Amino acid sequence: MEKNRLIWACRRGMLELDILLSRFVETRYEKLSDQDKLRFDVLLECEDQDLYNWLVKKIPPESSTSKRIVDVILNTL
Repeated sequence: MEKNRLIWACRRGMLELDILLSRFVETRYEKLSDQDKLRFDVLLECEDQDLYNWLVKKIPPESSTSKRIVDVILNTL
């Protein structure tokens, strides 16, 4: 996905998610493997509340695919 479209897709209903996801796209997305880019695109389709819980480490994602990209995001913060 094009970077500008990704930044737009990172705009969520929660300011915290907007900041975390947009910052990740700005600083790290281009360095990801093609597989991780696909994982990130799929992650953006998840519900805001799930994303929030995963990214503030309240609960881990159930899927290993989501867990992988959430770990990548958290390791860049």
